[in-house]
Amino acid sequence: MKCASPPDRRRYARHIADDRDDTALVRAARSGDRQALEDLLRRHHDRLHALCRRLTGNDADALDATQEALIAVVRGLARFDERSTFKTWAYRVATNAALDELRRRRRRPEPGLPVVALTSRGTDAPLDQGVATRLDVDAALACLPTEFRAPVVLRDLCTLSYDEIAEVLAIPPGTVRSRIARGRAALANILRDDTLPGPAGPGGHKPGPAGPGGHKQGPAGNPPRVADRPNPAHE
Repeated sequence: MKCASPPDRRRYARHIADDRDDTALVRAARSGDRQALEDLLRRHHDRLHALCRRLTGNDADALDATQEALIAVVRGLARFDERSTFKTWAYRVATNAALDELRRRRRRPEPGLPVVALTSRGTDAPLDQGVATRLDVDAALACLPTEFRAPVVLRDLCTLSYDEIAEVLAIPPGTVRSRIARGRAALANILRDDTLPGPAGPGGHKPGPAGPGGHKQGPAGNPPRVADRPNPAHE
């Protein structure tokens, strides 16, 4: 059996320490320690914001979703039963907050000007390659149906395991694997196109790109909440 190298052992030790620290912070926060609560929220803020940013597709909605997620975490902390890690539970809360924000966005009046995808394609101004790639990926993700976007983001951005994603989304691990495979295939097809399509408008009237099965998507509907279950913070 091959032993882990020292850097691998250090990473593993840090991972275990983080989990233990989360547990200690959760228990302290439940007992009324405000500093522990602030430390817990600060530790996970950037991860939750990154998740909301990729799911909602823009900074304004991501900030709103992140704020709602943090509020839900604080309100639901007393009912967090520790059957999962705090990180997994918090990702589930944030995923539901982001999907709720998408639903609210679709109920808003459509703007007078068309929505244009912010990508590097079709522009004369040179962009840093890293920025250009991020803009392309953001625009491509916005074209994916949320049932594929959420598991792809949780796997490739948040680096959750298939079992953790299954827990976050309340779907079987086999479904997680299938949706990630189909979502990645759809992303690859979108990114290979010369012109990236813009995301569906708030009213959902803009036809989307070809879906994971190669068929044209119809008008965008409301994104489903995670397994149509209540936010875990309220369970």
